[in-house]
Amino acid sequence: MSTPAVAAPASSFNRGHAAAIGAFLIWGLLPLYLKPMNSVPALQIMSHRLLWCCLFVMLWLGARGQLGNVRTALADGPTRLRLFITALLISVNWIVYVWGVNSGHVLETSLGYFINPLVNVLLGVVILKERLNRPQWIAVAFAFAGVAWLTLQTGKLPWIALSLALSFGMYGLIRKMVKVDAIAGLGAETLLIAPFAAIYLIWLEVNGSGAFGNTTLLIDVMLFAGGLVTAIPLALFAFGARLIPYSTVGLIQYIGPTMQLLLGIFLYHEPFTETRAIGFAMIWMALVIYGGDGILRARRRPVPA
Repeated sequence: MSTPAVAAPASSFNRGHAAAIGAFLIWGLLPLYLKPMNSVPALQIMSHRLLWCCLFVMLWLGARGQLGNVRTALADGPTRLRLFITALLISVNWIVYVWGVNSGHVLETSLGYFINPLVNVLLGVVILKERLNRPQWIAVAFAFAGVAWLTLQTGKLPWIALSLALSFGMYGLIRKMVKVDAIAGLGAETLLIAPFAAIYLIWLEVNGSGAFGNTTLLIDVMLFAGGLVTAIPLALFAFGARLIPYSTVGLIQYIGPTMQLLLGIFLYHEPFTETRAIGFAMIWMALVIYGGDGILRARRRPVPA
């Protein structure tokens, strides 16, 4: 009699779901954190977020005895260069996101993260020479049509959405090539670029234009909390992704932009015109086709003996 395969414990599976959902809930609620700081320039918020995130991640890795992973990653020249590039990409992503939210473009920031999975597909085709099947090409065509519609109807590219999708897509692509744990990788990235953020913030304080310590206690606390707001969801995401199928993570990720979309419409009363609705609908159709194809292919995949 053959020995039955041992399934992953239900408790681990449930904890994985809870962690992944928690990560995307936090990311979806980020506008609530950023909006009260709309008087602070986006570059300052990003610099504080980067600096305090570096501190919290290093403390976390130190407590777990994993600082050696950061040293190992930074000791290798090609790995260090790639991590520096990903640090720049995620910094651009953060700046654009913060500026978009605090400038009244929450809907367009949500669009960026709806588009992101399809940008990942295109990057796979162009850079990794991956091949798409017919449903995937149809999905890409719908997404392209949605962006083209929004561009033609508004007279300008949805540059916030495209910047977010492209920067995060390139970030994920390069990080995929770097064999470093997610948290150690974040620690290395922030450590590489934190000195620039520190110099910039010190320069602001010397010139009397820094927000920290010169506005309100609430702003000071929120700037400091930016490190936790960045590090906690990433840690939850990394934990959850190890315990549940990645296809499930792919579906859960739409919690974030969906919540941002709802916040933009119902809390911040950004206009969701018929033109914008048609563009979003085309992109949602692309996601339905792409996600549905992935689920069908996963079900057809033979089960290992």
